[in-house]
Amino acid sequence: MADDMQLTPEQYAEQQSEQTQIRMGKLKALQQSAQNPYAIVKYDQTHHSSEILEGYEALEGQQVSIAGRMMSRRVMGKASFAHLLDRNGQIQVYVKRDDLGEEAYQAFLNMDIGDVLGVVGEVFKTRTGEISVHAKQVVLLTKSLHPLPEKFHGLKDTDTRYRQRYLDLIVNPEVRDTFIKRSRIIGAVRTFLDSHGYLEVDTPVLGTLEIGAAARPFVTHHNALDIDMYLRIETELHLKRLIVGGFERVYEVGRIFRNEGMDTRHNPEFTTVEMYQAYTDYIGIMELIEQLNIYVTEQVCGQTDIQYQGETIHMGGPWTRLTMKQAVKQYGDIDYDTWADDEAARQACVDAGFKPDKGFTKGECLNLLFEELVEEHLVQPTFIYDYPVEVSPLAKRKQDDPMFTERFEYFIVRCEFGNAFSELNDPIDQRQRFEKQVAAKRAQGANAEVDEDFVTALEYGLPPTGGLGFGLDRLVMLLTDSPSIRDVLLFPTMKPLAE
Repeated sequence: MADDMQLTPEQYAEQQSEQTQIRMGKLKALQQSAQNPYAIVKYDQTHHSSEILEGYEALEGQQVSIAGRMMSRRVMGKASFAHLLDRNGQIQVYVKRDDLGEEAYQAFLNMDIGDVLGVVGEVFKTRTGEISVHAKQVVLLTKSLHPLPEKFHGLKDTDTRYRQRYLDLIVNPEVRDTFIKRSRIIGAVRTFLDSHGYLEVDTPVLGTLEIGAAARPFVTHHNALDIDMYLRIETELHLKRLIVGGFERVYEVGRIFRNEGMDTRHNPEFTTVEMYQAYTDYIGIMELIEQLNIYVTEQVCGQTDIQYQGETIHMGGPWTRLTMKQAVKQYGDIDYDTWADDEAARQACVDAGFKPDKGFTKGECLNLLFEELVEEHLVQPTFIYDYPVEVSPLAKRKQDDPMFTERFEYFIVRCEFGNAFSELNDPIDQRQRFEKQVAAKRAQGANAEVDEDFVTALEYGLPPTGGLGFGLDRLVMLLTDSPSIRDVLLFPTMKPLAE
């Protein structure tokens, strides 16, 4: 039968249009004979594939009703074998003319790979030992008008996979597994935070201000109010308002939008988890996020040693902890404490082979050296803490060294995964930092503004608070061994196809 022929990709492409026309003809014939498959509104499934495969001993000889997409078929005259794909996997179906009758068996032969079928039959094992369903009834539930990607080569072109994720999910089982695992990861994060007394909340996606943060927002227009609005670039400021209001532990699993570049770790829309806890500091949050990552890894992967792109990553604690100054000294052999002033710091950057901006301060130079000399070495989970105040506009200053803040980021596989602070709750200091940040953005042509309502909230009193945000998509990449963020987003942003 044609279903078994091995076609080259070129031959397959040539036959696509022809096969679609043949399928359209089959559909028309069915509709003309009052057998329109799209008219069926319900089909009663009693079991899924995995339930039958795993529960064979109890189900042997029992009648079951299954449904799924026909992925293969092998015709041997008066009998045929097919495989149906449902949400849990595939199972073999044995179809015999003498059981169905001549007309129904011929109707089955007229069905195509990709069609969605319903099958009622008995559970048994073939002579080769494969658990199967011996069909007593086969119903065409939905007609597929296009052939599936050729099974011997699969759907491997990444652009097509991302644009037509539905095909990717049908023909690549490992992709289905990735997104099942993504759901489990989100569930495990929620379970952990809920069990630690956190309240999940929702905050606005649309705002009326382009706030002074570094990211560039998407702009839209509200017709009724006749004002421009901005898709959120973070959930932080609203969540901290809730801490002011008396919620002591809150978090949000939220979609974020940033009008910036795309690469293997960045997509214009992505998912973050942000959490805030009153009466703790960045050390308390550091301990919490380490526990969260260990818990989620164990729940999803079954162990804390995992593989990522050929490297073994030890997610179990304790994680390495270094201040930014310590990290630059360890990996770059450059000592921040020897810099007398900003000019000396800039010269240290030049001596290391980098060109700092003319006005860079000591803190900005330290951050530059960290990014250039240290990040590439942070393969195993590592906390980097005590960031310069110049690059930390929302973090509380260290009391014993006000040029630094109580801030950390954590890194795994050379990538930043999360960012945390002892939150700045001094409204006067916050206003000054906002104004400096807004001035810098306006100098770049942005229409940035100070969030006056947030400053007002701080003036009512934000308790001592620790907060953290981390990229959920990057965590999914890590725990599914996926090299690109597009591999863990069901529908990543794609450039439109040229017409």
